[in-house]
Amino acid sequence: MAKKVIQVNKNPVYDIGMITTVFNKNTEFYGDLSFKKSLQINGKFEGEISSGSYLVIGEEAVIKANIKADTVVVKGTVYGNIEAVTRLEIHTNGKLYGNIRTRKLVISDGVVFEGKCEMIKPNEKKKGKGDDAGDAVETASTAAAATTA
Repeated sequence: MAKKVIQVNKNPVYDIGMITTVFNKNTEFYGDLSFKKSLQINGKFEGEISSGSYLVIGEEAVIKANIKADTVVVKGTVYGNIEAVTRLEIHTNGKLYGNIRTRKLVISDGVVFEGKCEMIKPNEKKKGKGDDAGDAVETASTAAAATTA
């Protein structure tokens, strides 16, 4: 007899897994936010965000915050810097106005990105004073708006 799989909640599922918590599009949140499991924000947020897990910025979301998380997926609008330790994805129609620092970066067609990009090398380690920090990262300066034809 085959097992039946029933999805109890309606939270979105991505390649990175199922979203644990969703702030809907009518949600407004101000302050410092930290979380341990996955989160998707579809509303408005202003403040600071930090997590060791993954964060999804929904298509209608407007975020004014500096973000530090393991993986960040941007589908909406972000005003602020993002540090995605493992991966940063900016999907079509995503807008990012700020600097990014990440190990892996995916930018789709139709994205607006204004800021600087710093790529973390896999073997990067913290260097002390007097060391050449330029060997640890590659930096690119970008102020571009990508559009699809």
